[in-house]
Amino acid sequence: MSTHALPVAAATVEDDVSARIARLDEARRTPLLHVDGLWKVFGAKSDRIIGTPDADLSRRELMAKTGCVVAVKDVSFDVAPGEVFVVMGLSGSGKSTLVRCLTRLIEPTAGQVTVAGQDITSATDAQLRDLRRKHVAMVFQHFGLLPHRRVIDNVAYGLEIRGDGKAARRERAQEMVDLVGLSGNENSYPDQLSGGMQQRVGLARALAVDPSVLLFDEPFSALDPLIRRDMQNEVIRLHHEVGKTMVFITHDLAEALKLGDRILIMRDGAMVQVGRPDEVVGAPADDYVRDFVSDVPRSHVLTLRWVMRDPRPEESLEGPVMGPDTVVKNAAHRVLASAHPARVVAGDQLLGVVDREDILRVIVAEESP
Repeated sequence: MSTHALPVAAATVEDDVSARIARLDEARRTPLLHVDGLWKVFGAKSDRIIGTPDADLSRRELMAKTGCVVAVKDVSFDVAPGEVFVVMGLSGSGKSTLVRCLTRLIEPTAGQVTVAGQDITSATDAQLRDLRRKHVAMVFQHFGLLPHRRVIDNVAYGLEIRGDGKAARRERAQEMVDLVGLSGNENSYPDQLSGGMQQRVGLARALAVDPSVLLFDEPFSALDPLIRRDMQNEVIRLHHEVGKTMVFITHDLAEALKLGDRILIMRDGAMVQVGRPDEVVGAPADDYVRDFVSDVPRSHVLTLRWVMRDPRPEESLEGPVMGPDTVVKNAAHRVLASAHPARVVAGDQLLGVVDREDILRVIVAEESP
């Protein structure tokens, strides 16, 4: 779509989403987490599979021929500082194996992983221990809390392992308890807390060591739907407050769309598509992704850049001004209430316009059977 000079009289709009996307695009030039050609093959002589025709066989065919299983197949991606990167797929897609390969809890068969410039795949045992204590923290589905320790001591556990003094780790643990909304529960034991509260303890423990990267392995799968929603909102709030880089594993598309700046979809260990939520919904890479997103309310995910068009010569450019990354649902009221098409603006450039028909076309389409 062509761009047009924005009339001087029209004010530009501060769009938080657009600004965040721009910052992340810039930050990806020096990624905090870099994954290149990562493989994990289980089975005898697994290292001999890569680079041969056998690597292109289906999982069932490879298992029948060699007894090996490819859990992660040639996966590459970058994660920018401050980005929430979601890896999603159905059971058996390889997403949990992938996240464990990032810190070598599972040893990769081939490929490279770097965190803040440090090559994890060639790190010594001592370097790995240092990485896990100081730079990467993990939040698990089943909490992993120590039942005989109080909340405050569970939160401080990583700091204790790291060798921090008692007073310093107690102070830091209390800060994290307060941050995740558990003030007053410092002296409770895990079995005295609800599932959602236990997961907050896990979040606080991970944040306490001030890691460069937070890894979440389906942390809310075991929670009731309402508690799960609350915990998703908590992750969003904490991300806004502390700005940590996050890699989040889930099998739930709604969760991925809600949390992710970008989403990597996996199938049978391989990458299918990676992109922003609106890209995954608006331009699915294949029928597999298309089926995945078929029930997603498009107006809740697509942005104005997906529905905007060039202005017609007879149209007035006096309508409301919005950023290209404004979600259609959030723009609908202003567009429908305006007598003129809304202008979609980035900086001093008019990218296009959106009128009532453009908005209604999206809304009506998602209501069709």
